[in-house]
Amino acid sequence: MDLLRFLTAGSVDDGKSTLIGRLLYDSKNILIDQLDAIERSSKNRKDGSVDLALLTDGLRAEREQGITIDVAYKYFSTPKRKFIIADTPGHIQYTRNMVTGASNADLIIILVDARNGVVEQTRRHSLIASLLNIPHVVVAINKMDLLNYDRNAYDQIVADYKKVAATLKLNTVSYVPISALVGDNIVDASTKMGWYEGPTLLEYLENVEVKSSVNLDNARFPVQYVIRPQTDALHDYRGYAGKIESGIYRKGDQVVVYPSGVEATIEKIELGGKEVEEAFAPQSVVLHLDQDVDISRGDSIVKKDDSLKVSQDIDAIVCWMDEKPLSVGQKYFLQHGSKVVPAMVKEIRYKLDVNELEKIYEVSKADLNEVVEVKLKTASPLAYDAYSHIRESGGAVLVDQTSFVTVGAALLQ
Repeated sequence: MDLLRFLTAGSVDDGKSTLIGRLLYDSKNILIDQLDAIERSSKNRKDGSVDLALLTDGLRAEREQGITIDVAYKYFSTPKRKFIIADTPGHIQYTRNMVTGASNADLIIILVDARNGVVEQTRRHSLIASLLNIPHVVVAINKMDLLNYDRNAYDQIVADYKKVAATLKLNTVSYVPISALVGDNIVDASTKMGWYEGPTLLEYLENVEVKSSVNLDNARFPVQYVIRPQTDALHDYRGYAGKIESGIYRKGDQVVVYPSGVEATIEKIELGGKEVEEAFAPQSVVLHLDQDVDISRGDSIVKKDDSLKVSQDIDAIVCWMDEKPLSVGQKYFLQHGSKVVPAMVKEIRYKLDVNELEKIYEVSKADLNEVVEVKLKTASPLAYDAYSHIRESGGAVLVDQTSFVTVGAALLQ
């Protein structure tokens, strides 16, 4: 049975947590004791209904404020597929948390309140979905019950969002009119929206075609640890341990070590302490080369016919996550897999205007949750892929050199 990773996004009070609760509730994926607990917590509600949002709003502060603060993951399955859901915050202040939840998602559900239509957060989350190359976008137009299931309102939002999708060049976009509160078109088809002929949300999630998240075409092996016991029994042992990020490695493959560019041949592959002829992502292995090569933690072993970029001048799209603004001349650590190098912001090329989805040039800084393209200068050469080519080796983070806090998500270009 395959697995679909998806997240929900949207503005505060658009109903993300309620939607997830409804999905779990109507698909019979709530344990009896969980249901008893949220029924007890909901006993004071005026309409007597169960507050399904409590299934994901797990933090005390979330319950008190009625908003989601941190990313909450839920797991459920149907006879057709397994699912991992990331419930991400809708408040602008926590956009950075949403980026974290979206980083490895196959699909994003963007909730739109039918009464408000496409708003700034809709465009912001769509922009992030575009930057992160999330393959599928579902626009769930929620709270249709509050508009008496008005088709015209639904059609207008679809028309408005199609302009956003075209501007951002989103690949696959689908639209579902729903009411998470009462369950219309979540698991069961609504009896009040006969004009909608598409699948329910769960039917779509069960049947959407998802490409395997494991890339077996491009072989990438970042070295995490050099094993050199130097004992009498293992006098000449030198192995390079790590997790195959993508691709397939076979004994006898010609490889290049990055960033040095030294060529070698794979002499032996160890998997779980046993020698094997081949290994593939995401297995953790030890590679042995036919010659002694100067390799350190963070270097990459790549097949000879599939090269990486190597540079100290790197263009990157950055989603800024820190209260202290990013500005030209500031220094950070750039962490790329297990490689960490000092880096300086040489230039801010432009900032993306979330409302107009246009580039603003001649900017001097980026504030919390803003998206900018920057040029970075690293202290030593970095070997990488463009994020649009391979997500695993094209993603990085910027880390504050003093506090060691992650301050920005970087998509290398």
